Amino acid sequence: MAATSVVVLDRGNNTTCTVNLFGATVVSWRVNNQEQLFVSKQAVFDGKRAIRGGIPFVFPQFGQWAFGPQHGFARVARWHVEKMPERLPSGDVEAVFSLMDDDFTRSMWHFQFRLTYRLILREKELHFNIGVYNPSKELTFSCQLLLHTYFKVPDVRRCQITGMHGCMFIDKTREGAVYQETREVVTINEWTDRIYQNTMQEHIITNVVSGRKMRIQKYNFPDTVIWNPWAEFAKEIPDFGDDEFPNMVCVEAGRVAAPIVLLPGTAFEASQILQVM
Repeated sequence: MAATSVVVLDRGNNTTCTVNLFGATVVSWRVNNQEQLFVSKQAVFDGKRAIRGGIPFVFPQFGQWAFGPQHGFARVARWHVEKMPERLPSGDVEAVFSLMDDDFTRSMWHFQFRLTYRLILREKELHFNIGVYNPSKELTFSCQLLLHTYFKVPDVRRCQITGMHGCMFIDKTREGAVYQETREVVTINEWTDRIYQNTMQEHIITNVVSGRKMRIQKYNFPDTVIWNPWAEFAKEIPDFGDDEFPNMVCVEAGRVAAPIVLLPGTAFEASQILQVM
């Protein structure tokens, strides 16, 4: 894709956030020049296939979809820049992106909608504010929404993730069986694909880049998906290196277990804050 397809928020001090307008995918977040997000070396930037890594935007469907691409169309649609990066009085930088229904989306999902995606880059934080609007006068729609964040880590086997203790989860590696998480912290030592329900509003991931901690705070996102394809499934993903699985973990805030239902003229809002500790 052309270089003009990328928008960069630059806070100074080598702290930047790069958004590819294809999917409004955050493809880089650097804090003091240290990259926090994983993007596969084999990611394809052809404007057709979803970008493998960063923060893909999942809407209106999570997972397999009978009517269109897996995880919906938002991550493979071209978004609009509603507001170019602008420095706020605090020194933080804000940009706003939007997506509305068009012929492409209506070919799969016959509803009017409007998404707004507001990013604020702070010194050690990245804020995400999402609005989903139903402008229709008569039709109600239901949808799922999730930020499919790929965190960069030196070795996923050394990460611990808090905020899941006592939660029920759907284990997609065991045909969707439901279990309760008994561990205080979640660790990953095998193929993992779980939808944790009603998780705490805060997760902390230990041993991310440079051995630091990453805090995830979320509002109106009751579910948290944890995913790592491990060696056996990494081989089956064409745009993912066979040896890359130890260097990433997906911890994804969303609303997927029970859909969002939007009556005509109503809106849904959710947010996430990522903070390097």
